[in-house]
Amino acid sequence: MDGDDRLLADWRSRALALEEEVGKVVIGQQRVIRLVNLAVFARGHVLLQGDVGVGKTTLLRAFARVIGGDFARTEGTIDLMPNDLVYYTYITAEGRPAVEAGPLVRHGDALAIFFFNEINRARPQVHSLLLRAMAERTVSAFNREVSFPHLLVFADRNRVEREETFEISSAARDRFMMEITIDAPASDADRRELMFNPRFHDGDRLVASLRPAMVEHQQLNGVAEAIQRGIRASDTLQDYALRLWRATAAPQDHGVHLPGIDVSQLMLAGASPRGMSYLLRASRVAAWLDGRDFVTPEHLHAVFSETMAHRLCFQPVFELRRHEIAPALVSAILAAVAAP
Repeated sequence: MDGDDRLLADWRSRALALEEEVGKVVIGQQRVIRLVNLAVFARGHVLLQGDVGVGKTTLLRAFARVIGGDFARTEGTIDLMPNDLVYYTYITAEGRPAVEAGPLVRHGDALAIFFFNEINRARPQVHSLLLRAMAERTVSAFNREVSFPHLLVFADRNRVEREETFEISSAARDRFMMEITIDAPASDADRRELMFNPRFHDGDRLVASLRPAMVEHQQLNGVAEAIQRGIRASDTLQDYALRLWRATAAPQDHGVHLPGIDVSQLMLAGASPRGMSYLLRASRVAAWLDGRDFVTPEHLHAVFSETMAHRLCFQPVFELRRHEIAPALVSAILAAVAAP
């Protein structure tokens, strides 16, 4: 067993322990926890979708605690400006103006998770600053470059209240590795626990009950690189992934059908090269967590919807039905394109 193999075996045990620990405070969300863990070890930013109060903030605070990094958040509002992420001004008790670091830069290189709540309420100028931080993991502040090399951005879109919102552009959506939907737990047992167990009524105390810094978050970038080097994708698997890619752009050529929709008129653009790269990155992490050293079609399927649906571009007449069409399309593509 070489150095990378030993590293990956050790860190796989730690990654699974992270999931188990977070599952103690975020109940009924095993698949969501797995997907967030995939993003953590694939080093990919994530869009979150879900109703108010389903535990998105608790989930991310829990992950920040167990990976040992700092957590910060901001709320998207109509009057939020880019500089509000970098600094804020106020008047001291002595009546003097003062400037403090904003939520994005306050923690410096210790920032592990930044949560932008209701991103579609913020202006496009704010989106632009966030995209730079996501792509370069730096911003300019106080006449210097502030770097956060371990940063992952999670952004939530409000899907209920649509007033005063700025929809994220397709180019911006493409920067996110995944979009993960979080719904309320399905089982009555989990719902009863959330309703009647006082332990779940105090979010701060709940998160504080988790073991802190179970891994060294500064090492996650290196571990992610080792996963990508160490988990193989065979030529046959690569051919299959290429067929899936072509099907996202021209589903009608691959036997994809959707009830009531002329599929030949549906697509404006399929998945980007970056999107397919993200699909394979996430699939390798899925295989690693599954104890494999190679990717199978099942690992591609496990992350295909979350990595593909939000980045597909439909003709304008279909965009208003995106929430309905996108999940059906990715499922139909997987059904129509034969797996090896």
